[in-house]
Amino acid sequence: MAITSANQLELLQTAEAVAREKMIDPDLVVQAMEESLARAAKSRYGAEMDIRVAIDRKTGKATFTRVRTVVEDDALENYQAELTVEQARQYMADPKVGDELCDEVPPVELGRIAAQSAKQVILQKVREAERDRQYEEFKDRAGTIINGIVKREEYGNVIVDIGRGEGILRRNEKIGRESYRPNDRIRCYIKDVRREVRGPQIFLSRTAPEFMAELFKMEVPEIYDGIIEIKAVARDPGSRAKIAVISYDSGIDPVGACVGMRGSRVQAVVNELQGEKIDIIPWNEDQATFLVNALQPAEVSKVVIDEEAGKIDVVVPDEQLSLAIGRRGQNVRLASQLTGLDIDIMTEAEESQRRQAEFEERTGLFMETLDLDEFFAQLLVSEGFTSLEEVAYVEQDELLSIDGVDESTADELQARARDFLEAQSRKALEHARDLGVEDSLVDFDGLTPQMIEVLAEDGVKTLEDFATCADWELAGGWTTVDGERVKDEGLLEKFDVSLEEAQNLIMTARVQLGWVDPEELISGEDGAGAGEAEA
Repeated sequence: MAITSANQLELLQTAEAVAREKMIDPDLVVQAMEESLARAAKSRYGAEMDIRVAIDRKTGKATFTRVRTVVEDDALENYQAELTVEQARQYMADPKVGDELCDEVPPVELGRIAAQSAKQVILQKVREAERDRQYEEFKDRAGTIINGIVKREEYGNVIVDIGRGEGILRRNEKIGRESYRPNDRIRCYIKDVRREVRGPQIFLSRTAPEFMAELFKMEVPEIYDGIIEIKAVARDPGSRAKIAVISYDSGIDPVGACVGMRGSRVQAVVNELQGEKIDIIPWNEDQATFLVNALQPAEVSKVVIDEEAGKIDVVVPDEQLSLAIGRRGQNVRLASQLTGLDIDIMTEAEESQRRQAEFEERTGLFMETLDLDEFFAQLLVSEGFTSLEEVAYVEQDELLSIDGVDESTADELQARARDFLEAQSRKALEHARDLGVEDSLVDFDGLTPQMIEVLAEDGVKTLEDFATCADWELAGGWTTVDGERVKDEGLLEKFDVSLEEAQNLIMTARVQLGWVDPEELISGEDGAGAGEAEA
């Protein structure tokens, strides 16, 4: 096939037809044709030659050009595509390294093999352009809902036709009891769009909490307009869900707006989610109030929050326990996901038993260590004293405020508490030294003998050992594993060492050892502060 005037216009017509069919830029198709013709020309004139083809975008005329680049004398390697400065002077005035010499060569005759090769190049370029177009189109649509038609099912995964591409709804992203047949209409959430070798991969979901939020945004105009905001969503797909909403207009009830007239709005979402029951909850900045709302329909008697551990104790009436926990723990699990807190639920009777047990334990501690009778020990506990340290080092006025305690009694109480604590400290330090603790750790400020004993039992016996510890190893913390919060026990956690205190202790040890320059540490903190101020 020769590129003659008879079929020059056909190149442009073909390019436009392909571009229109694939919905890509016609110029990309013409560029693919230029590259394929250049390859064919190289096979005719020689692979070492630099042959370039330019197709006129108006007439369709293809111009074949041989290009030779001017190089240094000692850099000449390819005589077909390069020439020296001296050689270039025969063709141009004052040549310089990097200049190109272009000579037009006759068009080539495309044989059957060359034509087939050209066709493959064009198809490959068109496919790449089509993939790029699909990725660019869908990458900005991640996080939105899309309607599609089911094409087929492969190993439990549903392939969905979404217009100019295909999406995949994986087995674990389907609502449990859903099944689809070819040509069924389906509505999904675009969870992720990835550029891969085989083309853009569009991952869909119907179980994502964001899918429910987007459905409500479609059904509730106030959410779309920003008057009502969805603050949190927790789902047990296909079974039950909780959604927390807040209104920025005092005249609009967020729950009522989401429910709609006679439940029309929420029912539309429920129908789309195959009957999934939805609890709509008013969001509140106060964690305790929000949690009480989240545990609906159960009634809550009392809430105790441990902010540092991210944990919360909820007390409910005995008859409300099963309702608060829900079937297979569903209600409390969803409330936990919604609030981001670990929730322990107990009845009023269980809470009373726990408080009684704590009271008896502290009473026994004071009776044994301070040599007190039961009545006086109970009096201390009822006044809020929980440890020997509080009795030993509290301001004496607090002891004097207890009925029946005079100055001499307070002095005696504090003396007994201090004597016992000092004896414990001596014993702990002796045990730590027996375990091999070095003076560098004993003399380090901030660690009590009891702390040093615990560290020694875990193999931390020198200041160098201590400096290599992580803050969470000392203070403890929480780790999320498979969506569940898991407690990490800290070596010094029982001594109420916070994460910040652990960080300071470790950094101080590293400074003393010369591992960290204190000036760099100060400048780093100043820099962080400046960055935060700018942010």
